[in-house]
Amino acid sequence: MTRIAVRPCSFADAEVLTRAGVHPVLARLFASRGVTSPSDIETALAQLHPPAALKGIEDAARVLADAIASQRSLLVIADYDCDGATACAVAVRGLRMLGAQVDYLVPNRFEYGYGLTPEIVALAAQRKPGLLITVDNGIASVEGVEAANALGIDVLVTDHHLPGDTLPAACAIVNPNQPGCTFPSKHLAGVGVMFYVLLALRAEMRQRGALDERSQPRLDGLLDLVALGTVADVVRLDANNRVLVAQGLSRIRNGRMQPGIAALFRVAGRDARSAAGFDLGFALGPRLNAAGRLADMSLGIECLTTDDPGRAWALAQELDGMNRERREIEAGMQQEALADLSGIDAAGRATLTLFNAGWHQGVIGIVASRLKEQFYRPSFTFAPADDDGLIAKGSGRSIPGFHLRDALDLVSKRHPGLLLKFGGHAMAAGLSVRSADLPLFTDAFEQVGREWLTAETLARVVETDGELEEAYFNPTFVELLDAAVWGQGFPPPVFSGEFEVATQALVKDKHLKLQLVRGRNRYNAIWFNRTELLPSHAHVAYRLSRDVYNGMARVQMIVEHAG
Repeated sequence: MTRIAVRPCSFADAEVLTRAGVHPVLARLFASRGVTSPSDIETALAQLHPPAALKGIEDAARVLADAIASQRSLLVIADYDCDGATACAVAVRGLRMLGAQVDYLVPNRFEYGYGLTPEIVALAAQRKPGLLITVDNGIASVEGVEAANALGIDVLVTDHHLPGDTLPAACAIVNPNQPGCTFPSKHLAGVGVMFYVLLALRAEMRQRGALDERSQPRLDGLLDLVALGTVADVVRLDANNRVLVAQGLSRIRNGRMQPGIAALFRVAGRDARSAAGFDLGFALGPRLNAAGRLADMSLGIECLTTDDPGRAWALAQELDGMNRERREIEAGMQQEALADLSGIDAAGRATLTLFNAGWHQGVIGIVASRLKEQFYRPSFTFAPADDDGLIAKGSGRSIPGFHLRDALDLVSKRHPGLLLKFGGHAMAAGLSVRSADLPLFTDAFEQVGREWLTAETLARVVETDGELEEAYFNPTFVELLDAAVWGQGFPPPVFSGEFEVATQALVKDKHLKLQLVRGRNRYNAIWFNRTELLPSHAHVAYRLSRDVYNGMARVQMIVEHAG
């Protein structure tokens, strides 16, 4: 069951914003998302929380400054998703700007798994690094850090994931979610954490006299990378993250971006001059992630770190090809998953768990996301972790009100030894189990779902911003909406209203193209991946999109739901 609801809005807060010069519709949108004063929507760099509040950041700055001063070689240990790739690129580019000798190592997820494992440490040790720096991983790498320490290699952990009961014995840890950290924003992505470490390092080097105001590098040149990783990792866009993303988008729109970012916009067919968070999350992010899902993220990292536009373009084309392959694999897996579910009463279950011996482990997370969207249930999909099939690797996606990592933690406590490894966030998590134990996990996870989920939380609600006046159905207003920063925790505007359905037809046998009428006005609309026709009258939830055809800008409605 899905219903359309209107977000509550404090009209007093909206009035404060309007009096401060904010467009009245934007004021209403911001107020309904918790903004209470004009300062909450300021996106100048001065609005960023200062680095000093991050626990361990001063230690990290000292460790890095010492390593640079003594010319020790630094090795960044990256992760294989878009956040990990951008965090690695920020680390490599930023540390080189500050005079470091630095290289990177990105584990092949299929050979080494996730994080700084002892196997990765052994591989890294062959390069004889003086310091290992983890980005977007490491907070759970207790054994890996021990292995590095045993070899006399120091480790600096930068991460944003939730820690376990035991922290690694690193020489410094920077993670806003570690115990005792008072940093106000707990939602920094891994790339954001690394950017903050660079800010602290530059300040430390100024204090030591190694840099001054004139010789210090401009780190804001890395904000296009920070924006991409932050949006692609779907972290909450609180006020601090909105500053990082807004600043990065501003640089992209003005043409001041890394060659790899420019190449990814070009290969995706997107205009960087009008870049929005949607482009980062749905065009650039998937192309980078495809490398980590199907092969090796080093291809994506090289695209982000090269200064050669020709090389960046060649790599972007490779990434685009991988993304097309990823989509084909995903489509086949999704069809298989739906076939597997055809004999199951999904509505009678609180959770969904599927395994297929032929699935590609790099794409199971996307398929879990598709299942979650279609059935609105916390969903896990599993694939064999290795050739012998004894271990199954799972990726899960959740719905609001069901904390996925906490659910796995409860399963592990109730069934010690069942989960070989697990980790993640409220909305996404991963784990490994013995293939023979999958039926036990399915039942245990379903039990937690039945205890935690209610009929209310299992009912999908499409939150909207209510009616939009006719006067705002124009390209200029859509540009105003697109210029703001929207994303996870600060959702893009979705309006709703009653419309007559004048015409409707399928496009490419998969999208529903509509003409909707309200009063004397007629609107073009499209509902992607919808094949069922609508009744003659519908309550429609929709986004506004600016569509340019033959040089003319028009407004198109993107339908999200109709009832």
